[in-house]
Amino acid sequence: MSKRDNSTHKLKDLIPQMLQENKLKKGMDQIYVKEAWAKVMGKGVMNYTESVSLKNNMIFVKLTSSTLREELEYGKDKISKMMNEALPNVTIKSVKLL
Repeated sequence: MSKRDNSTHKLKDLIPQMLQENKLKKGMDQIYVKEAWAKVMGKGVMNYTESVSLKNNMIFVKLTSSTLREELEYGKDKISKMMNEALPNVTIKSVKLL
């Protein structure tokens, strides 16, 4: 039997290590992006949001309203900036509205 490690560690230090070792970081980033989108864009936009995903530091948002999509196209830079402020561990390069 192996001996137990009796040293103490802070949980906030162990969680990122566990996520990295178990290859869960990408999945957690997806969850964080969805939560940040809801927080940043609000309830009105969320009513027309079908899906939000993250791939290669780009957010892909599928909307059910073409009118809303056109309106949001004008503010994509601002949306990226607001999302980067809401997501401390993920850097968003751009937003693609589908």
